[in-house]
Amino acid sequence: MERPTMVPACRTPSVLDYNTSTSALAFDQHFTSTPKGILFLAEIVCGMLVWILVGGTDYFHLPALCWVMFVAVSVWILTVCLFIIYLTGVHNRISKIPWTTVSLCLNCSAAALYLVAAAVDALSTHKAIRGRHSYNCWAASTFFAFLTTLCYTGSSYLSYRVWKTTEEER
Repeated sequence: MERPTMVPACRTPSVLDYNTSTSALAFDQHFTSTPKGILFLAEIVCGMLVWILVGGTDYFHLPALCWVMFVAVSVWILTVCLFIIYLTGVHNRISKIPWTTVSLCLNCSAAALYLVAAAVDALSTHKAIRGRHSYNCWAASTFFAFLTTLCYTGSSYLSYRVWKTTEEER
């Protein structure tokens, strides 16, 4: 006696079955391709290079370079926080905070602080022996500090334009 073979009905899960998690934070995939997003990324990368290059030397013997490290690390942390806020769309959910003004203040302050830090970094480079590790790192950090200053100046301009248009609409 032969038994009829029964194939159990297997249900293959659909894509919707796997996509069950929901999040309150949205990820703006196109933010990093906007001029503001590109400048944010440039500020983060160049700023990180400044504090890595200075931090890899005996900078603590020169109080001027301690100032450079303070500016580079502090502004970098604030920039990363603001980048995450814009990337995740938190600025759209918390409307009580004037994000355009916050962005304008951060960028203008960072541009001014980085300009001073870059000048201090450039003036401190001569205290190292040319060709040595400290000299090379401080010279490179000077270049990236001035580049970061330009990035923050560009972000300040973009933030000012956005701030000006939102002020005119009121």
